Amino acid sequence: MSQVDSRLSTGLPGLDKMLKGLIPGDNIVWQVDCVEDFKSFLAPYYKSASERGRRVIYFRFANHAPLAEVDKDIEIIRPDFNAGFEKFVAEIHHMIGTAGRNAFFIFDCLTDLSEQWYSDRMLGNFFMLTCPYLFDSEAIAYFPIIRGKLSSDAISSIHNTAQVVIDLFRRNDMLYLHPLKVQQRYSPTMYVLHSWDGSRFEQVVDSATMSTVMTSVPWPNMQMSGDDLGVASRMFRKSQKILSAMNNGENPPADFEQHFDTLLKMVVTRDERLLEQARKYLNLSDVVQIMKRLIGTGLIGGKSAGMLIARAILRENDGKYRNLLEPHDSFYVGSDVFYTFVVRNGLWFGRQKQKVPETFLEGADETRRQMLTGGFPDTIVRQFSAMLDYYGQSPIIVRSSSLLEDNYENAFSGKYESVFCANQGSRDKRLRDFISAVLTIYASSMSENALTYRARRGLLDKDEQMPLLVQRVSGSLCSRHFYPQVAGVGYSYNPYVWDKRIDPDAGMLRLVLGLGTRAVERKDDDYSRVVALNAPDIRPESSFDKVRKHSQRKVDVIDLDSNQIVSVDFSEVANDFSDSHFALIAEKDIEAEQRFPGNADKGVSSAVLTFKKLLNETSFLGMMGEIMSTLQKAYGCAVDIEFTANFQENDDYRINLVQCRPLPIKGSENIKKPPTGISEERKLIEASGAVVGCNRMDSLDCIIYVAPDKYADLSIRDRYSVARLIGKLTHHERLHGLESIMLIGPGRWGSSIPSLGVPVAFNEIGKVSILGEIVAMNENIIPEVSLGTHFFNDLVENDILYFALFPEVAGNTLNESMITGFPNVLSELLPAASKFEGIMHVIITADNREKGAFKFAANAIEQKAVCYFEK
Repeated sequence: MSQVDSRLSTGLPGLDKMLKGLIPGDNIVWQVDCVEDFKSFLAPYYKSASERGRRVIYFRFANHAPLAEVDKDIEIIRPDFNAGFEKFVAEIHHMIGTAGRNAFFIFDCLTDLSEQWYSDRMLGNFFMLTCPYLFDSEAIAYFPIIRGKLSSDAISSIHNTAQVVIDLFRRNDMLYLHPLKVQQRYSPTMYVLHSWDGSRFEQVVDSATMSTVMTSVPWPNMQMSGDDLGVASRMFRKSQKILSAMNNGENPPADFEQHFDTLLKMVVTRDERLLEQARKYLNLSDVVQIMKRLIGTGLIGGKSAGMLIARAILRENDGKYRNLLEPHDSFYVGSDVFYTFVVRNGLWFGRQKQKVPETFLEGADETRRQMLTGGFPDTIVRQFSAMLDYYGQSPIIVRSSSLLEDNYENAFSGKYESVFCANQGSRDKRLRDFISAVLTIYASSMSENALTYRARRGLLDKDEQMPLLVQRVSGSLCSRHFYPQVAGVGYSYNPYVWDKRIDPDAGMLRLVLGLGTRAVERKDDDYSRVVALNAPDIRPESSFDKVRKHSQRKVDVIDLDSNQIVSVDFSEVANDFSDSHFALIAEKDIEAEQRFPGNADKGVSSAVLTFKKLLNETSFLGMMGEIMSTLQKAYGCAVDIEFTANFQENDDYRINLVQCRPLPIKGSENIKKPPTGISEERKLIEASGAVVGCNRMDSLDCIIYVAPDKYADLSIRDRYSVARLIGKLTHHERLHGLESIMLIGPGRWGSSIPSLGVPVAFNEIGKVSILGEIVAMNENIIPEVSLGTHFFNDLVENDILYFALFPEVAGNTLNESMITGFPNVLSELLPAASKFEGIMHVIITADNREKGAFKFAANAIEQKAVCYFEK
């Protein structure tokens, strides 16, 4: 294997560094929009070669202007392509042979050859013959080709044969280089976009610039060659033809509406309500662009459709958001790829077993394991590879986008996996990592969590295929860490109103620094910033001491060195920000600085993440409110969005809308106030200060109570046992048909840390209608209801009311003796659970309605809930 030769150079030290030098035999292909841009790199190339005593030969055969004028450093050879393919090749090969070893060559634009020969395939043949000949001569050669002018077959022949392939872009006055292939060399920044201003090369570190530059030129169709006569190819070519005609001012054909509707159902969605939105806001150009970036065929799924429709809705607003929104350059793995994977890996019949309600979990584990080791057809793998070449070494996220996901009826929040790929290493390594991510998501469709969700919502017999959405991770590279400066979740309707001054119709945000994983996943060891849009300064915490205590401390980032997501201390990334940007997200903790004066000298930040200036001194809050209001109006219901925001040099920002789906908030109308004047002896619970979601007045059928003090004395093992018992209770046949079950216990439900609460999975408590958390087990626990997290979305989607109870705070009451005064049916329902009778108390009130009933009334606006016994 040849080694990098320090005597060889492109003539540009920055380019040599980017490519890790040149190796004898390098054939370097430049993909450009015009040859004038390519000429900028020629003079340094041939002058450097001449200075080193190398022979420089320029093959001049095209119709475009000469790439280099007559120069003492260059020999110009004019082969005759009109003499026929064989003679043309023979003439060029003869010149290469007589030039001797280590010569430097320049070729005119190869695209002109395909036009002169009327054949892309012959151009591919020419390159496959000439490139190895140059390689054997240890020559260096530059070949320009015009992007988007050659067939996929010709491009494939060139890319597979060349040693180096570089994409060259021009945007405004700046040139950008993006190496797609560099053989036998590697560096952590080799495949990253670089800018060149004519004097120096700079690595592009922010996703906004990357996506803006990369989307400035059309992406060639992902899959369909000229020989492809399949249904999808025919529809794509017909659509391109219609679009081209319409762009030239022609009227659409008579069958255009039918054609467009068929196209939407083939690619975007068949869900009637989403289809209505797609018809209204997407246009033919949008769908053609989707098909160009579609791996395989089929539908793109709910998450992809939601993201694209939301962006199209915002586009309709007179370009107001054009400069605000970060462009997206997503790819899609079609639904047909999933079914093809299932069939070809022998998984079809195992998967069919999950459609039977009585036995839907049987065999699921085995099918899931088999999915993790499955393979894909070569055609699909090649498309995966082409997509990864496009992204280079930019981090990406692979997200589930199933057919039933993110529609008006079903959110599937957190039920299927999404996988971040740091996307580092060789091309083969990055491809293996990507395929592993795909298999992980496919396998998650067979998880107990996902199947139980489908069973609970009557979806087991529905067609549930798993398309995928592949997105560039939004953010910037700081040292070895890549992350967005702000990430979050937004609701256009705020179901968590902790103060009467908060307007629920104004909406809310849940903000974090770093990757949005801390915004959508419930973190027991950390907090996020929950913001009411109409009153950002009204916080659940009553003092700065509590703000400090309950602020975000950990930041999720992609560590490019270790090729994975890691959680780092906020202080570790604090120095990544300019002073002005840091001031937007953090406040100085004066008290901490006075208490620990030496921290500043050690570079340890005492700042607290509050996002105060961002919320109060920029347009960010108002703009997010406008975005969600616009989307809610178009969707006809409340919406749930995920987004990132990244600061620009002028302290402005760009927003990346990565997801949008309907949010089925219930109980926001016909608000009933809890009754007053209830005597204390009849009052079981009174809560004030944290009531979320569904306003209601219910008669309880069942109460499951976990005593905080007794639970705190349990071993870790027994705490997990309590969690499993609760799952068995809520799914017990005796409780089937009961409409109103209240579950109340210590700390955070669903905590992954048993010392902070009961570690139930959501599917174990999904049948509960009222969920109460008693803040009495650990003084560090606060009722952080995880607004915007997958756990909270499950509460909303299942119409579960949440409340927190503070026994030591005025306006809060828990009458434990009233609970224990009723018969405990735990052992009757689960005889093996008798040892937990002192910890868990189960009352089925539906059996004794003639003696009276427990009533539960809640009002989220008033932030009050009361449970009382009524004879």
